[in-house]
Amino acid sequence: MKSIIQSEKRCYLCGSTTGLEEHHIIFGVGLRKLSEKYGLKVWLCYLHHRDNRIGVHGLNKEADMMLKQLAQRTFEKKYSHEKFMEIFGRNYL
Repeated sequence: MKSIIQSEKRCYLCGSTTGLEEHHIIFGVGLRKLSEKYGLKVWLCYLHHRDNRIGVHGLNKEADMMLKQLAQRTFEKKYSHEKFMEIFGRNYL
């Protein structure tokens, strides 16, 4: 996994090193592929990734938004705000 956000292979939210899954931070129609291309992804344990209660693909909208904001800030440091808006079309900040 190539990420511009995380270098360690551990859950970004809890630090666990087991049951890890790659999370594409900005997802949806065509956006997952762009997250892959620009390295906007982190490792998450199964619970923080898919669990209905605490997972970012479940009800944990706060963690999902925090990761999207982190991804946007990191991308914009490397490229620019204009390029983020051109590619992803939404401001999460």
